[in-house]
Amino acid sequence: MAKLTKRLIDGLEPKSSDYFEWDDELPGFGVRVWPTGRKVYVAQYRAGVRTRRVKVGTHGPLTVEEARKEAKGILGDVARGEDPQEDRVTRRKSLTVSQLCDNYLQAAERGLIMGKGGRAKKASTLYTDRGRIDRHIRPLLGNKLVRDMTQADVARFIRDVASGKTAVVEKTERKRGKAIVEGGTGAAARTAGLLGGILSFAVSEGVIPFNPATGVKRPADNRRQRRLTADEYKALGKALAAAEADAETAQGIKGAWLLTLTGCRLGEVENLKWAEVDDDGGCFRLEDSKEGASVRPIGRPVFDVLATIEREKDNPFVLTALRGEGAFGGMPGAWRRIVKRAELEGITPHTLRHSYASVAGDLGFTESTIAAMLGHAAGTVTSRYVHHLDSVLIAAADKVARTIHGMMTGAEGKVVQLPSRKRKA
Repeated sequence: MAKLTKRLIDGLEPKSSDYFEWDDELPGFGVRVWPTGRKVYVAQYRAGVRTRRVKVGTHGPLTVEEARKEAKGILGDVARGEDPQEDRVTRRKSLTVSQLCDNYLQAAERGLIMGKGGRAKKASTLYTDRGRIDRHIRPLLGNKLVRDMTQADVARFIRDVASGKTAVVEKTERKRGKAIVEGGTGAAARTAGLLGGILSFAVSEGVIPFNPATGVKRPADNRRQRRLTADEYKALGKALAAAEADAETAQGIKGAWLLTLTGCRLGEVENLKWAEVDDDGGCFRLEDSKEGASVRPIGRPVFDVLATIEREKDNPFVLTALRGEGAFGGMPGAWRRIVKRAELEGITPHTLRHSYASVAGDLGFTESTIAAMLGHAAGTVTSRYVHHLDSVLIAAADKVARTIHGMMTGAEGKVVQLPSRKRKA
């Protein structure tokens, strides 16, 4: 035996059957190595004449020092005459969906729940998850025991969210924030996906033997089906011009232009900093996005919009808060007013992102090029542009932005001709 360290555990090779490596500093603390290579920290103790073993956590998401601290707590309970495994079984049997959600969020905040690309969930994703849990899952399923959950319960939950049973308007923690929860098939599909993930977490924790959400049909999420037509782009352009004439909040107007001409996500525009704007390179170099650090090719019309924004001293953000420091937080409200003025229905900031991609497709650009322009982590093509942007990609983004700008303003706008690429010998 030896003291368990990260280096020692990383070097443990899987065998034909599982085996244990024990720590000589803390008796009862060890790591179990499975034939698949998976390594799980455990705490082992005796309860009467029986030997019991409690899972502490998986190596990787949990460091060896974090696991040792958890194991000390478990073994300390044993020294006080308790039986942690028996207590866990009792708690599991009486665990409600609401309590499971709390456990899930705690694990996610510690980086133990993996999101897209095998990365820990971002704070913005957790904020969205928490909202869906509090506004849909807890009201409908919160008091139900997890072990009693069935496929019928999940199907009923989906129907209730889709029919608007959880619809509500409420204040949020954000300054002057307001959440309008309407339900619908899109909300039902996305929340059902989160519920399935939470129940998978319950399976991994030994709370239930299988996931009752598996096999339950979810409604199609039509969020990505909507796109702007040329007439709708024109109506949006007129609405923005009218809003500016009526002295609508400048940050809201500029933010709407940036959303429309870049295909960026709402949060990326809200939190855009001047340090991330690379005019010479024709791109945004985002420090943080849904996919992590991201470089986005940007068209000239976008830089023309940015040129009309006055930089605020000691504030790094492009769209600054109306009062105090920080970024502008009123973009959702400003967007709703602009859409209402344009008399457009069902148009969200994400609709603009999908519309940008659709315009790029109409112009003949390939899926890989569009993925790179949108910052999708969708394969090797995107990764090729992370450090160095190809001139063809910048020209493609410029052409899309000019096309959209032309539809919004009625001006043709000069479109950059795509340079030919010669194959290297």
